[in-house]
Amino acid sequence: MKINVEVDCTPAEARAFMGLPDVTPLNEHMVAEMQRRMEANISAMQPEELMKTWTSFGIQAQDQFRRLMETAVGGAGKS
Repeated sequence: MKINVEVDCTPAEARAFMGLPDVTPLNEHMVAEMQRRMEANISAMQPEELMKTWTSFGIQAQDQFRRLMETAVGGAGKS
């Protein structure tokens, strides 16, 4: 036997029917907090600040890669 049941309701109605809590106020609070933090940190997204961050990361990555290659070359000759 095959039975098909079609329910036409909104997500809010489905949550209420299943006894799930309404998290709308919490969601609105979290979104507002994320917006506040983004606005507070917007200065870090200025092109000059991004270039400073990326440049320092690039230099560190190059230095680590150089050390890795030096270790690999030094270790290969000792085998």
